[in-house]
Amino acid sequence: MDLKQLEYFVRVAELGSFTRASAVLDIAQPALSRQVRMLEVELRLNLLTRNGRGVTSTEAGRLLLEHGRGILHQVARAREELGRVHGALAGRVALGLPPSIAKALTVPLTREFRKRLPSAALSVSEGLSVFMQEGLLTGRLDIALLYNAMPSPDLEIVPLLEEELYLIVRRAPGARAKAMGPARELADVARLPLVIPTRPNAIRMLVEMQMAEIGCRPNIALEIDGIAAILDLVADGAGHAILPRHSLRTSDQPNAFAIHPIVKPSLRSKLVIATAASRPSTLTQQAMVDLVRDVAASAYGGAAVDAHTAPHSTPRSKK
Repeated sequence: MDLKQLEYFVRVAELGSFTRASAVLDIAQPALSRQVRMLEVELRLNLLTRNGRGVTSTEAGRLLLEHGRGILHQVARAREELGRVHGALAGRVALGLPPSIAKALTVPLTREFRKRLPSAALSVSEGLSVFMQEGLLTGRLDIALLYNAMPSPDLEIVPLLEEELYLIVRRAPGARAKAMGPARELADVARLPLVIPTRPNAIRMLVEMQMAEIGCRPNIALEIDGIAAILDLVADGAGHAILPRHSLRTSDQPNAFAIHPIVKPSLRSKLVIATAASRPSTLTQQAMVDLVRDVAASAYGGAAVDAHTAPHSTPRSKK
């Protein structure tokens, strides 16, 4: 059984589509289809049922999918173990970061990765939590930092940090810079014109949920996806934003804003380290999880959750 054919089959079966799998694997769809068909011929079994909407696994396909995931994982672990003969972990790690923290963490993460895992390769991409979660399930990402992840049997979750969200407004011309402005109640914030991401952005969903609990809804002036773009619009007077304090690092003019705590209730966003439950982590990926935790603790101090005291998820069970 050819390992490449097995990998192709597993990805097609997981994604339910040759088209999507060809994009993820970066292989032409006819070639991908041919390789999977060759595997079926060798096994003398139909593994996939083709239809107009994609493919579904047959009973034989589901059985091979379960075994195939384990086989491919063991191959990856074997390569890592062989790499350790040279004294270092090897392999590739694909990491997904939310845009709001990518600017703060990408450089220190990359620097620490080179120190700890010099024989491994790192790929970092930015994305909204909902899309990164999909990336974990399709295998495009190995690890992702997700905001306010909902319980799911498909994810393994480790708490990373909690962030307070602030009301960010344009600083009045000539106003003296202050470390922090006066607190604003959430009901008052709801009446302000807000520049806010579109659904299903995690911050947007949290804001709407918390406002609904006190009987109000946000006054949305503009819906914009992109932290830097939101801050540019706030600086231009288009409205106000609700974001973590460190998001100001994405702006070219951080001193153009005033920051106000939000109270009654406060808004706190939870960031977790997530991996796919169906894909056991390799040793390199496990080392990367520890590295992310350490770098986040250094960057955010008290906001980071102690990994030794925080509740960890168990397989197919989330906290």
